[in-house]
Amino acid sequence: MKIIDKLAWIHLKNQKILSTRSKGKTKFYIPGGKREIGESDETALIREIKEELTIDLVPSTIAFVGNFQAQADSHATGIQVLMQCYTADYKGTLAAAAEIAEVVWLTNADRDKISPVDQLIFDFLFEKGLLA
Repeated sequence: MKIIDKLAWIHLKNQKILSTRSKGKTKFYIPGGKREIGESDETALIREIKEELTIDLVPSTIAFVGNFQAQADSHATGIQVLMQCYTADYKGTLAAAAEIAEVVWLTNADRDKISPVDQLIFDFLFEKGLLA
């Protein structure tokens, strides 16, 4: 089984989660991405979020939420994505950049618009009362 290792930034506001849609895609994804060779989770997450959303995560506030694994969206059966999720405060103004076409706030009712691994994250947040 092949595993795609990714990092994600969970940002909640008013029981909604920040999600992004990349150019040319139809599904929304929790922002984040893959680490480059030699990068720590923190360094990669800060870089990816800066590239995608133009904001700066505050390193001292980065906190691990959990790992979630599921079938990778738009990949052959058996290819899994492992999403290592973190929360963090940020500085700046959220704006779509790089490959991001759209930034939205989603609730658990939007499950049909997200990937299988994001559905697991939504379930986790919903069960904790953090996501409407």
